Amino acid sequence: ALCYAELATTYPYAGGDIVYLERAYGPWAGFLFGWANALIIRPGNIAAIAFAFARYAAMIYPGGKSQSGGILIAYAIGAVFVLTMLNVLGVKESTRAQNALVVAKVVGLLAVVAAALWGAPEVEMYSRSGSVTSPVLGLILVLFTFGGWNDVAYVAAEVEKPERNLFWSLVLGTSAVIGLYLLVNLAYTSTLGLAGVAASKAVATDTISVVFPKGAALLVAALICICTLGGTNGTIFTGSRIYYALGERVKVLSFLGNWSERFNTPAYALITQGLLTIPIILLAGSFSSSVVYTTTVVWLFFLATGISVFVLRWKEPETKRPNPVYLHPITTLAFCGSCVLLIWGAVDYDPKGSIASLLLLLSGIPVYLYSVKKSAKDNK
Repeated sequence: ALCYAELATTYPYAGGDIVYLERAYGPWAGFLFGWANALIIRPGNIAAIAFAFARYAAMIYPGGKSQSGGILIAYAIGAVFVLTMLNVLGVKESTRAQNALVVAKVVGLLAVVAAALWGAPEVEMYSRSGSVTSPVLGLILVLFTFGGWNDVAYVAAEVEKPERNLFWSLVLGTSAVIGLYLLVNLAYTSTLGLAGVAASKAVATDTISVVFPKGAALLVAALICICTLGGTNGTIFTGSRIYYALGERVKVLSFLGNWSERFNTPAYALITQGLLTIPIILLAGSFSSSVVYTTTVVWLFFLATGISVFVLRWKEPETKRPNPVYLHPITTLAFCGSCVLLIWGAVDYDPKGSIASLLLLLSGIPVYLYSVKKSAKDNK
């Protein structure tokens, strides 16, 4: 968050990482980031969160009687379609929906925490059985729950007083999520113990069932539906700005850079993002497959962005930096080292999936070279 606060307040333009990577390494790096987001990262993330919504929506209707792939896929596609159209219709409408979903999510999670900490019988929290098979894989899955922590950087051009609001959005937003995450896990472990948490297939439902044996599954399902709708909507909103920035920079993709005057939104970018997400939902068919599809490439670009803090300080030493990284270079190196660890963990866990996503990333190179050649030809 500190790295992104420096970069976003120094270069408060639409596109987030595209801007930083272009300035640090050249236009090719920004293009590949946009390409990866268009084909891998954003559609995969949206699909994963939509599948989480679908799983719990199916518990409410048709009452958990059917968890077949067809119903889950239908719910996931439906959520993506409705939220994409909401974002196309206008920024005010989408941000109001997002604010309402975030408030409902936080209130609901705090209610779970309160019920568990004050209403559950005492258990032995720290006794557990079994062993940890892959701490790095565990860390990958944990950090996926924090997904979106850096997304405000993508809409930097639309933020008032970015030197102040971007910094506090990144730092306080991330800190608040950390605090909420720790509280929720404290509620789980204090109610079920570590052994119970490890054995649970639906830890939130099992936690509330201890306090409220009747109706807990429906209550938690509704809460998780709200949480995942908020996550899906936020990812759709910020992801479309990456498509828009890519369209502004690459001539062959210029249609993505058209801003709708009628709705005051990047409508073409939003619709394209939705159309690319639907095939991933159909092909992946599950939450876990959607996550694996993105992991290696996500952390590879996080690493490149972390290194860009060093590169841009060297290349542009006179540029004013309203919010330089606190305790740089220690904190910046810690971020970069964490990225390397997570990339290694993803490749070790799923080498075939990692290679497939990297090959898809590299497929953007001929597209970029063609775009450069075409632009040069048109300019003659």
